[in-house]
This record gives sequence, C-alpha cells and structure tokens, in this order.
Amino acid sequence: MNAPHDPAAPSRDERLARQQQVLAALQPLLPAHALLARREDTAPYECDGLTAYRETPLLVALPETEEQVAAVLKACHALQVPVVARGAGTGLSGGAMPHALGLTLSLAKFNRIVKVDALARTAVVQCGVRNLAISEAAAPHGLYYAPDPSSQIACTIGGNVAENSGGVHCLKYGLTLHNVLKVRGFTIEGEPVTFGSDALDTPGLDLLPIVVGSEGMLAVTTEVTVKLVPKPRLARCIMASFADVRAAGDAVAAVIAAGIIPAGLEMMDKPMTAAVEDFVHAGYDLDAAAILLCESDGTPDEVAEEIARMQAVLAGCGATQLTVSENEAQRLKFWSGRKNAFPASGRISPDYMCMDSTIPRKRLADILLAIAQMEDKYGLRCCNVFHAGDGNLHPLILFDANDPDQLHRAELFGADILETSVALGGTVTGEHGVGVEKLSSMCVQFAPAELEQMRQLKAAFDPLGLLNPGKLIPTLQRCAEYGKMHVKKGLLPFPELERF
Repeated sequence: MNAPHDPAAPSRDERLARQQQVLAALQPLLPAHALLARREDTAPYECDGLTAYRETPLLVALPETEEQVAAVLKACHALQVPVVARGAGTGLSGGAMPHALGLTLSLAKFNRIVKVDALARTAVVQCGVRNLAISEAAAPHGLYYAPDPSSQIACTIGGNVAENSGGVHCLKYGLTLHNVLKVRGFTIEGEPVTFGSDALDTPGLDLLPIVVGSEGMLAVTTEVTVKLVPKPRLARCIMASFADVRAAGDAVAAVIAAGIIPAGLEMMDKPMTAAVEDFVHAGYDLDAAAILLCESDGTPDEVAEEIARMQAVLAGCGATQLTVSENEAQRLKFWSGRKNAFPASGRISPDYMCMDSTIPRKRLADILLAIAQMEDKYGLRCCNVFHAGDGNLHPLILFDANDPDQLHRAELFGADILETSVALGGTVTGEHGVGVEKLSSMCVQFAPAELEQMRQLKAAFDPLGLLNPGKLIPTLQRCAEYGKMHVKKGLLPFPELERF
C-alpha cells in the first residue's frame, strides 16, 4: 500500500516546546510577517497538490533574500530541525508535505526574473518565478522556455527543477534537465552551492543531473539559469481518432519508428476526452476510444511535410478521423483540452489521485487494457492521459477521500499501476517525483544495494538527513513490510529483504 511517511507523532507538549525553541532562533533572522506559527496561518501549507496526505508544519518561513535563506538554514541545522522547501505547492506526489517537527521553507517571494539574455538565449530567474512567466518575459525577443507542464500557469521553476518536470512538448525539446544550465542555492548548513555553469560544460564532476529531480533532498534552490529557444514560425496539430486503444498505442510507436519526432504527441482515452470536452469544448471526438494530439512546428515547409508524413502513418495505423488545426486559435484549443485534463477530472469526482509512471511506447495499449481490468478489481474509475511520445503515463484515479475505504482502494490501484509499469519495462515515476506517494513503490523498482547508494549520495550533501526527510528513498524495513502485504500476493521484490 502506498501509505505516506508517518514520523512518530509528537505529543502536543513536545511540539509546542520545539516550536518555541525554533521561533526564538528564527525571529531575529526574519521580519515578523515572514514567520508563521499560528494554526490558521500554517494550515494552507499542510499539503501540496496531493491533498490526500496532510501534515501541519511546525512553522512556515517566507524569506525574501538569499541572506535570510542562508541564515534560516544555518539556524535549523544547528538545532537539527528538518526543513521542507516549498514552491507553489502544485506537486502531485506529496514532495512538499511538511514534517510534523520541521520548518516549511516557502520560497514564494523569490519571484524575480533577474535577466533575459537574447543573444545567449538564456534567462536567469529566481526559484519562485512561474514557468509560464519565463516565456512571457522572453516573448519580445522571439524566444520561449520549452518545458510546459500542465500547471505552467502556476508552478515555479524551482519546483520544476526539484521534480525534473516535462510537459506536452518534452518529446522534442526535453525535460527540465535538458533546458537548464545552472542551479544556485544553499546546502542544509547554509553554505552557497552551484550546480552547472553558464558554459556548456562545467569544471569537475557534472552534478547538475543529480540536483535536477532530487526533490529538495540535496539543497535548497534559489536561482536557475535556463535555456531559451526560438519561437517556431508555425505550429499545427493533428487530432487523430481511433476506434480502440491498441490501434492508438501502436500508432504512437509507428510515428516514432518512421523517424518523426513531433513537437508534442499526447494520448487521451474516451473517459478523459468526455470529461475535458464538457469542460473546455476543445472539439474532441467523443466517439473515439482514444485520441492522439500530434504537433509539428518549424518553418511552413517543414511543418507541411511533417504533417503530411504523420497523417500517412496515422491513417495506416487505422485512424478513423484526422483533423488538422487550420489556425493558431484551433491549435491552442486542441491543447487547452489536454492542459485542462486535471481540473476537468476534478469536476467529475470529489478527489483524484494522479499517477505518474513511464513505460516503453510499444506497451501503451497493454497498460491501458491492464488499467481497465484494475478499474473492476478496485471498484474505482480511471481517466487516462499520457505523454504518449515518451511513454509517460498520467492515469487519474477517481475517488472520495472522505471515504477511508475508497482512499485505501485508490492507493492499492495506484500501486498496481506502478508495479505493472515496472513489469512492462518502465519506471515508477516520470516527472511528478516520488515524494511520499510512491515511496513504497520504489521497493519494487530498486534493489536494496541501489537504495543504499541513493542514501549515501543523500548523506554526502545532508549527513543529518534534515532536508525533506522521509521522502523519495524508502528504508529497507519499509520495503520488507511492503513486500509482505504486496498486492502481488505477498511476493517480496528482493529475496535479501526476507531478513527484515
């Protein structure tokens, strides 16, 4: 079962005494308005986008300068207080869930775009800058920031770095890692640290790929240098309908096999398109078992040629309908449906659990059919939307969190999807991170020796384990317990866990 990390619950007296101790240490370092202690002030920080799991933070700090961040971290390190960094709170794996005896470090006030360099095609931005704001600032120069998560209107670049976020155009333009040059921040000791450089290479060990996707476990990010790319002269999108999901899945693999790398290649099943169409009226084919959105961008001649090639491949794979956007407004309408899949699901269910795993493209149909069987098994509905081009799944399990049994079944359903993804040759996460949601499922993917290597890397940066503790890396004890109540009938993932 994917249960959240549950540290030993502190008593009320223990919590109050610790709060007063930390308050006394931090009050000289921050303005009064930048330190929140009252329950009504800290309540908005008790969870991120994964609302099923909540914890009240001991305190919330909202520093406004890097000097304040360093001072707060030094004070927390001296007192051995856990620190959970938080951006916009749009994460979907519980990565920003507070620690019961820890400080939530909100970086929302770090929202300044420091510099846009059109000649170098880079932008230097503070960690709290919204993803979409980078492209808005770069637009007058004919540039934009390519990674575009569905939450780009709200999510911050610091959070994108923590989770290595992607988006609908990541197939052609890459994830956050491929679009970042440098990350600056602080260690838990409050010491400044830089990963990457302004150049294309960096002296010494290349640690940038370690911090991008580290989920706030290694350092606190305050500033990011991102790459910008030229806005394409033209973009057009094909909406392709299929009468069954296997044909749609096979079409995705066929497009890539034909040597075509679309700017975007997304897939939605029938329940998802119905929910979205009722919400944004994107013009989706509601009779199709699945639809694909296939985009081409570049010069007009390049786009015309690629659209024609994709149409031929999709028709050869059995597409029942092909609609090509006739203008920019229609193209944006097609994508508005995809980007509003999550809020559309929120309209038809009290709660949803958005899973995030990856599989080989050729197994898309297999996972969809398996999920359909799981719906019957767990008695819950599921809407499916995929970054199909790179095999990144986002099944949305619909449930009511007010019903403990439904929450339990949703957790089992999610765990089953992740385990099936691994069995099909994939991974337990793509871009949402592990957080607390997938902590137990890491036991299915990684052997004890591999988990130990992760722990050693964490210890190299944070020996006391104070940054975002209890996330990402499960203990061997937890893996053993998970194996014993595994949804695969008690099968332990690795024999060496038998001793626990």
